[in-house]
Amino acid sequence: MQQTSIAPLAPVTSGQRLQSLDVLRGFALLGILLMNIEAFVGPIAASFSGVDPVLSGKDRWMDALIYVLVQGKFFTLFSLLFGMGFAVMAQRAAAARRPLAGLYWRRSLVLLGIGLLHGLLLWSGDILLTYALLSLLLLAFADASTRTLLVVAVLSLLAPIAMMMALGLVGSLLQANPASAAQWQQLMAEQAGTVPALIEAQRLAYGSGSYAQANLQRVHDVVVSLSGLTFTGPLVFGMFLLGAWFVRSGVIANPAAHRLLFSRLRWLALPAGLGLMLASLWLQPTADYSRLDLASALAFSLSTAAGVLMCLGYTAWLLRGLQQPWLAHRFAWLAPAGRMALTNYLLQSLVCTLIFNGYGLGYYEQLPRFWQPLLVLLLFAVQVVVSRLWLQAFRFGPMEWLWRCLTYLAWQPLRRAGHIIPAKNA
Repeated sequence: MQQTSIAPLAPVTSGQRLQSLDVLRGFALLGILLMNIEAFVGPIAASFSGVDPVLSGKDRWMDALIYVLVQGKFFTLFSLLFGMGFAVMAQRAAAARRPLAGLYWRRSLVLLGIGLLHGLLLWSGDILLTYALLSLLLLAFADASTRTLLVVAVLSLLAPIAMMMALGLVGSLLQANPASAAQWQQLMAEQAGTVPALIEAQRLAYGSGSYAQANLQRVHDVVVSLSGLTFTGPLVFGMFLLGAWFVRSGVIANPAAHRLLFSRLRWLALPAGLGLMLASLWLQPTADYSRLDLASALAFSLSTAAGVLMCLGYTAWLLRGLQQPWLAHRFAWLAPAGRMALTNYLLQSLVCTLIFNGYGLGYYEQLPRFWQPLLVLLLFAVQVVVSRLWLQAFRFGPMEWLWRCLTYLAWQPLRRAGHIIPAKNA
């Protein structure tokens, strides 16, 4: 019997990539920085609680605009893209008739290490650690049907909403009972008191502390962040599975063949999500950590659902733009930044912490909210240009190259074949 050779797994080449995914990653990078910039400029604990009640005038309007249109919409997009990447990797492993588990475990563990270093040494708002931990669960769905992926994704996305509504119901019932109301309010007041203390600790460590003091605070912040996985975990994992469904069903590879789906995402999901977000803003513009009842739980639930719907709406509109020749050429500029998403994400943390933290230039809490998006656009524009120039000479971004080398346990060629760097004059 003739033995059939088994093709080894290797990193995806530039010719095998879907440019639409790279454009989406580039777009997500911009949105992530728009969301994170407030947490670079000031205390992280104060940046994800809705509209800052201290702000006024144009700063308040900008804060509300970013909250409604950006916050919660782009880490979900990154999660969606992460799930797409997993599905592509699983398909390639199946086509090569190679086992996926060992390779994927290494990939996730390397990402875990990168996330830990990023969170502890650069910026504690890291999302990579969460992705790495949850990505290990994806292996259970490597061979799942598209129906299973979609059903479990929806259930996972609904889980944090159901949990929060249940807690809100418990809170409302306890407060309606005179015997338990005082005890419940005391418990909520004690919980709310930890937030100002955390904000002040971050202000001291990051605003005026040394690098060592900032790192000590980052350890605490990362632990606090991981404690929130009860709610963020199902949301991120649900988007992972939804991304895998987009690839396995063929939707992302051929949007033109699924016009009805993308039309509904553009014209129904996005407006519905925006409506839910505005309703959440009306119910509770700023998170009140001393309050947990049905109204506050509903505000959280509406904003969570809005984040998913608006993320999908943004994705559908961007893919629609890529189908228009006059727009596709312009959107293509985002692709190199998206191909270097890990490198650019880490560079955003490095540059911003050096600008704002006390051990850097020390501009902590000195950039008004209204002007923060301008800095984002300037930094991202530089990243787009530098990424384009870098990929003319190299196959991967620096961190993408390192991630692949450690994942495949093989030295990956970095320089493009035939590209020679001129020697410096003697």
